[in-house]
Amino acid sequence: MFSDFDQEMMRQAIDLAKQGYYSTKPNPSVGCVITKDGRIISTGWHQKAGEPHAERVALANAKAASLSVEGATVYVTLEPCSHFGKTPPCADALVDAKVARVVVAMQDPNPQVGGSGIKRLQAAGINVDVGLMQADAESLNKGFIFSMTNNRPFVRLKIASSLDGRTAMSDGKSQWITGAEARVEVHKMRAMHGAVVTGIGTVLADNPSLNVRLDSDVLASMNLDETTANPIRVVLDANLSMPLDAKMLSLPGRTLLMTSKITAERNPDLIEKIYQVGGEVVAVAAEDDRLDIESVLQYLYEVEQVRDVMVEAGAIVAGAFIESGFVNEIHAFVAPSLMGDSAKPMFALPSIQSMSDKIQYQFDAIQKVGEDLHLVLSPSKSTLSK
Repeated sequence: MFSDFDQEMMRQAIDLAKQGYYSTKPNPSVGCVITKDGRIISTGWHQKAGEPHAERVALANAKAASLSVEGATVYVTLEPCSHFGKTPPCADALVDAKVARVVVAMQDPNPQVGGSGIKRLQAAGINVDVGLMQADAESLNKGFIFSMTNNRPFVRLKIASSLDGRTAMSDGKSQWITGAEARVEVHKMRAMHGAVVTGIGTVLADNPSLNVRLDSDVLASMNLDETTANPIRVVLDANLSMPLDAKMLSLPGRTLLMTSKITAERNPDLIEKIYQVGGEVVAVAAEDDRLDIESVLQYLYEVEQVRDVMVEAGAIVAGAFIESGFVNEIHAFVAPSLMGDSAKPMFALPSIQSMSDKIQYQFDAIQKVGEDLHLVLSPSKSTLSK
């Protein structure tokens, strides 16, 4: 069904899509290649939400070069949209351009619109082929795909630990367990997420920034700058214990405190002060001073349009996310050091009392980063079936 030429063109479209990997949130990363008579005549990729989609960029580039795309073949990593949003439908643009064939890596995962772009093209007499390098295209947009089909964000839990599974000394000190190279990777991870979640305990112990601190040339290579790199900083703070002089409140970007509805009702004056120093407050469901994680994720998905959430927290919050079943991936940065029995563990998991309670994960990737290891794990099938 697909020729070697088709394969190479889609590979180039996927490479183009990768250029928007960090910058398109909450939109997916998409690349497009237009060919005619066996050669590339134009390319494009989606750069930022609200800006033209990949297909329209490629069409515009062809027009700017005075090249006709009538009868051309278009390779695109995601089904062209057929609905009006911040930008007009790409399917209509391809129909108007009179292209002959469209090769799509994957169908739009949104069940409400998936397939409609393909039908629009086919109704106009355009040949459409779907599924070329689908797995490669899907790997670029895990969060977008998952959130569209599950109505909640894709959650990555990041942990930095010693070889004996410790994340801080007994006095709370943790700087630095891992090396500089691993910390750079963590900042890149933050940049690809719509929100970074931590607990109030981490704020009180470490006063973290939870921002993206990368050199300007590195940010530029990610199609970002200091104003666009930072995710929303989310602090789970059921009792509104956030210090008004906390570092993150004064930093560029948004800091969102999520608290219980009872606490919010009882503390309007405190909430006003939090807003005055740069914070925001949202009330969600809670029980026994513990915020409901599902409600937290639903808010981030529905109101903030967050597709990917990164959790950077201490043992209690990290353990709560694990026990909730909402963690899609664990990213563990493990240093070749030992910190001892008195140091703090990765997770607090009070629900595990026997071997039958254990939560099983599988290793998806292992990479050496400097002197450390970056382990990527996902829930095993046995865990998902519980």
